Amino acid sequence: MAKKLKTAKRTAKKVSSRAAMSVATNVDKTAKQRVAAITSAPLAVVESDKDMQAMLAVLGNTDEPIAVRLAALQALQAASFSVVAFESGRGDYVATLRKVATDPDPELRQRVLGILMRDKDGFAQKKLLDGLKDPAKALVPPEKALQLLSYDVHTDAYEIARDIVKKPPNDDAKREALRLLAADAKAAPIFEKVLRDKKELRANRQIAAAALHSLDPGKLQQQARKILLDKSDYDDIKATSLVALQQFGDDEALGKDKALLKSVKGFSGGKTQAKYKQTARQFLSKYSP
Repeated sequence: MAKKLKTAKRTAKKVSSRAAMSVATNVDKTAKQRVAAITSAPLAVVESDKDMQAMLAVLGNTDEPIAVRLAALQALQAASFSVVAFESGRGDYVATLRKVATDPDPELRQRVLGILMRDKDGFAQKKLLDGLKDPAKALVPPEKALQLLSYDVHTDAYEIARDIVKKPPNDDAKREALRLLAADAKAAPIFEKVLRDKKELRANRQIAAAALHSLDPGKLQQQARKILLDKSDYDDIKATSLVALQQFGDDEALGKDKALLKSVKGFSGGKTQAKYKQTARQFLSKYSP
């Protein structure tokens, strides 16, 4: 009895999936109806090569409503997690994604490039690098391209990121370039410069501090000391510097650094924000005699 019930349920699911695919691929139905059908059809994609090809055709067809194509992409992506069942159609799936990566619709383009880059796709990486080198070829904004390239960073991406830091097209692009360079062993001098530059956006200086902690902790401590001795620097940057010294500095040397302790004492009072005063006082309680 249980076996018959299980078989009946499986048959009902197949019938339901076929019905959903019939609506999903029917151009006479409304976009809303087709999206609803596609949402319920990912199982059909992995159970039938014909249905998979039909869904790929919807995704790749620029004449289809964009809402329907986005739903098809989501269904195919969900189906792709069924590794074994999806394997026979994976080549066609990747080929369609690469085609759609240059689609006229920006949202679809960006989503597809994200999927490809998470799989470390060489085609997508080249397209993104080409767009950063030549804005006329860009498929996504520079900041988004840098984000996507961070899934699989190569030497070319580092070189382009350095150029963007020097001459950024916008603030977001510079921020993403710095984040990407945080994994570049040769980028410590860039982060030193950014960290010490009071004209830099504070978010960029915080990224620089975190990157230096990873790339060259000694340089971070040197720059942190200089920042704390500078009365004109910002409270949040000084607080970050205090944390860096307290957690990773030489306790004996810090306890003997009279100039530093004097500066931190001044930072612990006056117009300093309360939350940063607390950080300074914790530092002094540890190192001040």
